[in-house]
Amino acid sequence: MTSPTRKVIVVLAAVVEQDGRFLVTRRLDHTHLAGLWEFPGGKCEPGEAHDACLRRELREELGVDAGIGDEIIVTEHAYPERTVRLHFRRATLAGTPQPLLGQQMRWVTRDELGELELPEADRDLIDVLQAERPDSSPSDSSDS
Repeated sequence: MTSPTRKVIVVLAAVVEQDGRFLVTRRLDHTHLAGLWEFPGGKCEPGEAHDACLRRELREELGVDAGIGDEIIVTEHAYPERTVRLHFRRATLAGTPQPLLGQQMRWVTRDELGELELPEADRDLIDVLQAERPDSSPSDSSDS
């Protein structure tokens, strides 16, 4: 017997990397998954384009405009309360982010990502980011 179809909530999240660190924020009390660290972003409104959604969420949460880049990974996770489809996109910020909603905010390394309490839905992304090691190939050391 199959269960009734659950509405899937589409969420966009920004993967912002600067100087080898990623921007993460902590979910507020009295919200779904309160207290867990996450990549900033939020729920997409019906009919809203993904780029527009992520720009809006970053303005609302962090007071910054953003350039939205490539999608890194899409993952879907069924929590007991809801099912979310997360689209993780690379983003660059124009300005300095400020936690406008009272949330905690910090910059963490790839290694620190694995130590944070993150939502289960973020685990696939963490695996991808930890596998990416910028400048891991030998550099060209010849002089001109």
